[in-house]
Amino acid sequence: MQKLGFILLAGAMGISTAAIGQDTTTTTATAEPHQSAKQDMKDAGHATKNAGKDVGHAAKDVGHATKKTTKKVVHKTAEKTDEGAQKVEGKTAPQQ
Repeated sequence: MQKLGFILLAGAMGISTAAIGQDTTTTTATAEPHQSAKQDMKDAGHATKNAGKDVGHAAKDVGHATKKTTKKVVHKTAEKTDEGAQKVEGKTAPQQ
């Protein structure tokens, strides 16, 4: 008898959990109407505009990173060129 009570209790809890998890919105005549085609087009236009802005900002960031890296490489190359020139200068000095 105790097992039967336990099974009934578990079943009732399962049903109540399922009822709580259900979506409570309804689709009746009083529900909010769907957007018009005009509003859909406006929303698409705004989304396109925002996507363009995001691409522009990303391009700006890439441009700044490229500039920084190029500057770093140029300076390092000049430093190493100068270092190499100093080594060669000592080897090619006229002997007295």
